[in-house]
Amino acid sequence: MNKVISFIKSSKVELDKVIFPTKIQVKQAFIAVVIVVAVIAAYLALVDLLMSTIVSNALEG
Repeated sequence: MNKVISFIKSSKVELDKVIFPTKIQVKQAFIAVVIVVAVIAAYLALVDLLMSTIVSNALEG
């Protein structure tokens, strides 16, 4: 039982050291992730369209 109590106390001490992000930081990180994902998705869609066009033209010709 002493080990459990010691673990809980040391966990609380470590959690007090953690610096949690502010709402503004979370919002900025979320927006950055959405923008990066959108750019990568657009790039992959463009590459897919280009490759499918090349393959379709090669099969027709």
